[in-house]
Amino acid sequence: MTKSIQQSSDDGGEISVKELILDIQDWFRYLFSKWRLLLIIGIIGAIIGLVYAFWKQPLYTATTTFVLEGNENGSSLGRLSGMAALAGIDFGGSASGLFQGNNILELYKSRSTLERTLLTKVDSKSEELLIDRYIAFEKLRDDWKEVPELERLDFRQDPEQLDSLTRRLRDGVITSIVNAIRSDVLTVEKPDRSLSIIQVDVTSPDEVFSKVFNENLVQTVNDFYIQTKTKKSTDNIALLEQKVDSVRAVMSGAIYSAVRVSDATPNLNPTRQVQRLGPAQEAQFSAETNKAILSQLLQNLELTKMNLLQEQPLIQLVDTPVYPLQVNRLGKVKGIIAGGFLAVFLAMLVFTLRRFYRKLMHSD
Repeated sequence: MTKSIQQSSDDGGEISVKELILDIQDWFRYLFSKWRLLLIIGIIGAIIGLVYAFWKQPLYTATTTFVLEGNENGSSLGRLSGMAALAGIDFGGSASGLFQGNNILELYKSRSTLERTLLTKVDSKSEELLIDRYIAFEKLRDDWKEVPELERLDFRQDPEQLDSLTRRLRDGVITSIVNAIRSDVLTVEKPDRSLSIIQVDVTSPDEVFSKVFNENLVQTVNDFYIQTKTKKSTDNIALLEQKVDSVRAVMSGAIYSAVRVSDATPNLNPTRQVQRLGPAQEAQFSAETNKAILSQLLQNLELTKMNLLQEQPLIQLVDTPVYPLQVNRLGKVKGIIAGGFLAVFLAMLVFTLRRFYRKLMHSD
């Protein structure tokens, strides 16, 4: 076997096991001969790592975990479809599909959701917005000094009242900040794919920003869910209430109409009963018919209100961020070890490539 490998090395150029071992030993001897230089480079790298550990800002992570509620009540209104159809009410369809699978993860990263969150106040006692706090710790206004229009931007102003140039600059700044938050600040994921638990992490150098942004973002998505998923039920309730009022008014009118007929003929001739019985029975029939319709409408209305309650909430919070937040910082020891190891590794790589290049040129 060894002979065949060596023969192939002589004939076709494949390296033998012995040559491979010798090359590795030669490579180790070469690197060991550079130990003084590698030591100096390692010390320099360790110093750089220590300086970086001092310079690197600590990052604060706010974490919220919640359970995504499934739509288990979608078929609860199936028995009402026949009765609801009589009143022109549509109980079909649901917005729950929007909040299933990975859709909810993308909703947290949408521009509109992040923009609404950025434009909320840090707290009720302050006029400072979250976007102002982000601009402060990222020191963006230092880069805007050469553009007076950017320096004068006030995100508390109504965008509809701004001129076209200022509105364009405002939207551009918000878009760039949203993109930065998506890539560097916000993480939304399912820790376990088999479960319905979703985790939202916000990491930034500002502890207050991390916590408040995390809480407001979850609240914004929760509000959007309530408005979206319950919209059909809310519209149905409004329509049912309108129809209930209409039918009740017609029924009341029929009842009073029958009484007015009796009042209009106090001394009716017994041979002329048609003048009283006909209109009175017609009004009574109308009242009984509307009474039956009203009963069904009231039943549908109450069941629709119960369904509206069953649709809430989407988000069942499990853990919420509390002070002090989790701090991610590079320790001094870690900085020294990482800096020294990385510097030595890169130096060994450079020495190896340079030696390989020299041997290749020499052989040519």
